[in-house]
Amino acid sequence: MQLLFDFFPLVAFFVAYLVYDLYVATAAIMVAIALQIAYQWFRHRKVNKMLLISGALVGVFGGITLALRDPLFIQWKVTVVNWLFAAAFLGSQLFGTKTFIERLMGHAVELEPALWRQLNTLWVVNFAVIGALNLYVMYNYDEQTWVYFKTWGMIGLSLLMAVGQALWISSRATDRSSDRGS
Repeated sequence: MQLLFDFFPLVAFFVAYLVYDLYVATAAIMVAIALQIAYQWFRHRKVNKMLLISGALVGVFGGITLALRDPLFIQWKVTVVNWLFAAAFLGSQLFGTKTFIERLMGHAVELEPALWRQLNTLWVVNFAVIGALNLYVMYNYDEQTWVYFKTWGMIGLSLLMAVGQALWISSRATDRSSDRGS
């Protein structure tokens, strides 16, 4: 169910694009993310920081796209979000006591500090590459190709990263059940 919730704005964007155009799709993703934020707030009395950042950027870049009738801004939003996440993950590694990925997953996975840094670095690279790929597609292909890439290509890349992360973790994580039995 959480997966459907997470992809709701993307699906709304894609369907609105197929039925109408990029401007209606931009408005649809803005409304969908606003609904996600409202739902999280009313349900949990807090909102995920990554969702808030993404929502704010969709609001700003989407608003500029609609006001100026220029799709370049909503297209750039994808790169800006991914590069901000890359910077946040990198910053947590350079300046924090725990990496960002350890804060997100540390309750469920036990890794050595060096392995948390390696995993965090994988996420930095992932976000940086997705941001760069977005620029490549938006400047070298037509709008429809970019929409399909944004929707399905990024889902595919995210799934590849998740599977790769799971395999990476399973080959390195400490088995907590054997620690408890000792």
